[in-house]
Amino acid sequence: MRPVLIASVAVVTGMVSSSRASDFEDVQFNPREGLPQFEYMEAPDRLPNYTPGARWGTQGDPIRTMQKPLSPEASREHLVTFPGFDISLFASEPDIIKPLWLAFDHRGRLWIAESVDYPNDLQSPGEGNDRLKIIEDTDGDGRADSFTIFADGLSIPTSFVFAEGGVIVVHSGRTELLTDTDGDDRADKRRLLFEGWGMNDTHATVSNLRYGFDNWIWGVVGYSGFRGTVGGEDIRFGQGIFRFKPDGSRLEFIRSSNNNTWGLDITEDNIIIGSTANGNASMYMPIPNRYYESVNGWSAARLESIATSQRFYPITDKVRQVDWHGQYTAGSGSGLYTARNFPRDFWNRAQFVAEPTGHLVGLFFLERQGANLIARNSRNMLASDDEWTSPIYAEVGPDGALWAVDWYNYIIQHNPTPNGFSNGKGNAYETPLRDKTHGRIYRIAWEKGGTAADPHLSPDNPGSLVDGLKSDNKLWRMHAQRLMIERNRSDIVPRLVELAGEKSVDELGLNPAAIHALWTMDGLAADDESLSPFIVKSAVAAFTHPSAGVRRAAAMVLPKHARSAAAILDAGLLEDDDAQVRMAAFLALADMDPDPAAGPEILRAMQKSQNLEDRWIPEAATAAAARNDVSFIGALLAHSRETEAAARPSDGNNPDLSGKLGDMVRIVTTHYAGRAPTDSIVTTLTSLKGVSPQVSTAVLDGLMEGWPSNSPPALSTGDISQLESVMDSLPEIVRDRLLSLGER
Repeated sequence: MRPVLIASVAVVTGMVSSSRASDFEDVQFNPREGLPQFEYMEAPDRLPNYTPGARWGTQGDPIRTMQKPLSPEASREHLVTFPGFDISLFASEPDIIKPLWLAFDHRGRLWIAESVDYPNDLQSPGEGNDRLKIIEDTDGDGRADSFTIFADGLSIPTSFVFAEGGVIVVHSGRTELLTDTDGDDRADKRRLLFEGWGMNDTHATVSNLRYGFDNWIWGVVGYSGFRGTVGGEDIRFGQGIFRFKPDGSRLEFIRSSNNNTWGLDITEDNIIIGSTANGNASMYMPIPNRYYESVNGWSAARLESIATSQRFYPITDKVRQVDWHGQYTAGSGSGLYTARNFPRDFWNRAQFVAEPTGHLVGLFFLERQGANLIARNSRNMLASDDEWTSPIYAEVGPDGALWAVDWYNYIIQHNPTPNGFSNGKGNAYETPLRDKTHGRIYRIAWEKGGTAADPHLSPDNPGSLVDGLKSDNKLWRMHAQRLMIERNRSDIVPRLVELAGEKSVDELGLNPAAIHALWTMDGLAADDESLSPFIVKSAVAAFTHPSAGVRRAAAMVLPKHARSAAAILDAGLLEDDDAQVRMAAFLALADMDPDPAAGPEILRAMQKSQNLEDRWIPEAATAAAARNDVSFIGALLAHSRETEAAARPSDGNNPDLSGKLGDMVRIVTTHYAGRAPTDSIVTTLTSLKGVSPQVSTAVLDGLMEGWPSNSPPALSTGDISQLESVMDSLPEIVRDRLLSLGER
């Protein structure tokens, strides 16, 4: 099949730098010339016409004509991408219809979720019209020729993931595990893991399920949110990122997003990237909620966009949007390029965000800025001028190519309800124009890229699984890791230890096999404590690995033992050259039992500009300092006292508490006070003697803000005498605050 190509013109936007970083950034696509003209017809029903630039929801006269749909081959001719890339049609109607998600199993077979119940025909559990389907090319000609229904009776299956020896699918507000026990590629056993996903608005429910490095299932949910009981715990949350144990025993809300959320993926070094529907084409999750929630009086802000621009770049003016005109308003999927069969510029850096209202798959390039990231809006990876073309996901396949789902629908809009229309029970406006018969899947490959090798993973061959961690495609590596966890045997641990200790790095400075080896050992040790010494030894050894990704993984998997904090401090991870490693080290300290040596090291690290000026490290350090509040506050006071005693406060050695460090001190002291630490408060207060007024005031302000009014400390006569002695030595502004604290 001949490739579909375009003539490209590079355009520099100037938003980040004055020149393009690669041949694939800011390239203007144009429609292909010489194709037959589109045919139009009288629309069977009105088409809403929202007015750009007007007040939200304002409509013009209804649109009365619409383009006729094209055949799959004819529509493929209208797809354009970069020169040197080939676009081929893999599957289409009538063999597949309305695909909502796709994923590849450990044999490299494509699976899809099909839904005709979406958006307004949600059925009772077990009575749906939707299904999971296995799609194969058995003769190697590049076109699917085998279609097997794995499971039916589903209703609006918005995502699925391979786990627990089967497939976990979310549909009908339920999370179910479907398994095939007799090997006929048909689910013959179904088990409810948990339920509670909101379905009042079907375009705001779960999507993008992923098997994570931590051996949990990750995903996103829109504003329909979750309300249910999991593992005996009542849980409720709104839109954002979540994870759950594959056996359904635990569910954790990771972080809130800023609007309806349809995108998530994980980089090769375990960085969480996502996207939302409206005006947030790329977002980054640096620190989960649990670190903020462990600190009294602290909470996480919602995640905002890291994209340099929310603008999108259709190659036709036939674009119908409800709002965010000219920008991402139906951003869907957040696939990352995690293979090696595209040009190097894409490796572990390219993010593909589909935008069906613009008939395109957008392209963003991730750039690291300390512990933060930005996503450079680089226009398109794929675009069409066919008005029916509606890409909703683009994922890396087992071959290293990009596989795109085209929902192929003339109606994308879900809500708000246009004038003169009514809503259905899925909160989408009702119209006969919602298509129920089309659907296409395309494969986009680089002509010079070759095909990723198939490692032939077999659960019955543990050697194939360990070797699978060496694949240059994350899809294979993650399946290999998952299968080893599900196999749950320790005979492979010596080989995993060997992989984790292998010191080589690739062109990106990564050693993916070592990263996966560490996380696989971590997962196996969760069910076998006897493996803990192996992972401790491997993790500590990996602290000196030349790959920052491996050092970061080591900090994250290090067991939370009493000696682990000391291992992190002894290795100097708080001073690592890589900001992501330093942030992981701070978060690891926040997970561990307090260590007297941790507070001084955290304070020392946070007086360095590389940490203090970073977007996220101060928050990670705050969590670590709160966990080690006694030693951190003690170190702060001791440092100030030493500086004052040297009679050189103007040297700038006293901590500057006017910025982020001051915020950190306030949060930590408020947290410390919130737990009413009667065992150490006298020591803390007497340590104020000789401390600078700025530091003393900051500490006392935090203590006053956080100390519970109903928990006065029981002071001995000796305690009172010590405090009186301190009081006499304090400046008046500090004495006033200490008196106010005493009155509480």
